[in-house]
Amino acid sequence: MDETINPFVTLKPTEERKGMSKMYFFINDYSEGAHAKVLQALTETNFEQTVGYGMDEYCAKAADLIRSKVASPNSAVHFLVGGTQVNLTVLSAILRPYQAVIAAKTGHIFVHETGAIEATGHKVLAVDTPDGKLTPKLILPVVKGHPDEHMVQPKVVFISDATEIGTLYTLAELTALSQFCQKYHLYLYLDGARLATALTGEGNDISLPDLARLTDVFYIGGTKNGALFGEALVINHPALQKDFRYSIKQRGGLLAKGRLLGLQFLALMQDDLYFQIAAHANQMAQRLQSGMAAQGYGFLTHSATNQIFPIFPDALLPELQSVCRFEVWGKADASHTVVRFVTSWATKEETVEGFLHALAGFKV
Repeated sequence: MDETINPFVTLKPTEERKGMSKMYFFINDYSEGAHAKVLQALTETNFEQTVGYGMDEYCAKAADLIRSKVASPNSAVHFLVGGTQVNLTVLSAILRPYQAVIAAKTGHIFVHETGAIEATGHKVLAVDTPDGKLTPKLILPVVKGHPDEHMVQPKVVFISDATEIGTLYTLAELTALSQFCQKYHLYLYLDGARLATALTGEGNDISLPDLARLTDVFYIGGTKNGALFGEALVINHPALQKDFRYSIKQRGGLLAKGRLLGLQFLALMQDDLYFQIAAHANQMAQRLQSGMAAQGYGFLTHSATNQIFPIFPDALLPELQSVCRFEVWGKADASHTVVRFVTSWATKEETVEGFLHALAGFKV
């Protein structure tokens, strides 16, 4: 990658190319530690002694609370540390050795998990999509194109909400996918690393009970929404629930200090804190998006969540890097680049306004 547009080049905070010393940080939504209420819950119970491996009362209470929130009393709830670990554990448990998973080409398991799924012996069948979303029309050729035992057998449809490029599924789209999967005997699995920002995104019409009703498995992401770490996996299909803790243990996900996960989700899900802080992250991103648009910049997609994808002239990127940390996404054309800005539950309004003011001062 050209060093002039490398987002991982460390620039000193004292850089004063424009007479400014402040660095604005929009590279991800998991750099801050955790919400104060999460830390409070961990601190207040720090010296308590409980059984390990998620068999404690806090994990039990958190699981019950989640089952209540998703309105699915028979769903199984498990707590794991991170999203890649969840995806690896779920898919390796669901799939037979000869089966494969269908995902969008932008899907996390295809792009950003270092071949974790393929390392288990399962192929990821990637599909081109215009907006990061899968549809029955896009999936059908993959299913029809693998008709016999001389090819891998598609068995799981993997989707993300919000998608990796910030777009949202509608209830109608999710319902159509669910019906398609039932018709073709496929499991529908939803990656919810940024589910909080999806459910609180502008125009969203999907609820947690909808997810429990329409998917076979999904997870509620905590790492990217106020937790120190942790994801809450919800298994809705009865056939996939049996012996799942064996798979968690085998994949290194059965945390000895499992109560740390349950405590965090208790703090996040009580009084809907989880959704309140996600809504804040979305609001900060929408302010960034509208402010950039007002200055004449375009976008890869219109995002309703905390990830936005502005397009900047290549010549502007060194100026941006002098005051801001962000991720380069890819080339838009010969002289423009798509970048990713991400806000979090802890992003401050003055940070957003400060950056927009700095951006307005740059010469294009």
